[in-house]
Amino acid sequence: MNTSPVLGVNGLRVSRETSQKIEHFAALFQKWAKTINLVAPSTLSDLRSRHIADSAQIYHLFPGPKRWLDLGSGGGFPGIITAILLSEHQEGWVHLVESNNKKAAFLRVALSETGARGSVHALRIEEAPKTIPACDAISARALAELPLLLEYVSPWMLDRPDVRAFFHKGRDYQQEIDKAVSRFDFDLVKHGSVVERDSVVLDIANLSRKQ
Repeated sequence: MNTSPVLGVNGLRVSRETSQKIEHFAALFQKWAKTINLVAPSTLSDLRSRHIADSAQIYHLFPGPKRWLDLGSGGGFPGIITAILLSEHQEGWVHLVESNNKKAAFLRVALSETGARGSVHALRIEEAPKTIPACDAISARALAELPLLLEYVSPWMLDRPDVRAFFHKGRDYQQEIDKAVSRFDFDLVKHGSVVERDSVVLDIANLSRKQ
């Protein structure tokens, strides 16, 4: 198989094999989305330009073989895309946490058929620390407001300053930050979205609770 570098999603140069894996995932997604509500139906036509590209930018921000934790993985964004991109290295892993059994089944099929580097945990986020005790990075997309997200990730991030979390947020993200800082201290970098002008990816590290 030709594995010479080609221009992949979001300007990231990937092998032809990885590009084909992403296309295969997109086809699987379209098939399963006919019977399972994986994303808002109104956004299905923007699958590549919105969901896949939006997910790929996470890997841009923290590239290389890492242990990822993807919370509320749903339709596989960004977790499956990260797992496919990690297959370039033959290292790193994504733990996808999804409590909905139908969505978890889709995620397992997607990982199996694309050869992506990940595994699915069909359990509630609150139960995940018992199964996944440590990670290097955490992602979540369209899951909850920032204060609740920080509660979710606290078992992995408190007293672990090197762990980073990446959260996609829309135009009202500042209101969520204002709520979160009343309960937590953290280092924050705001990355402008490559997909939507008013959206950002919040890059959070060094999390601690307010005293």
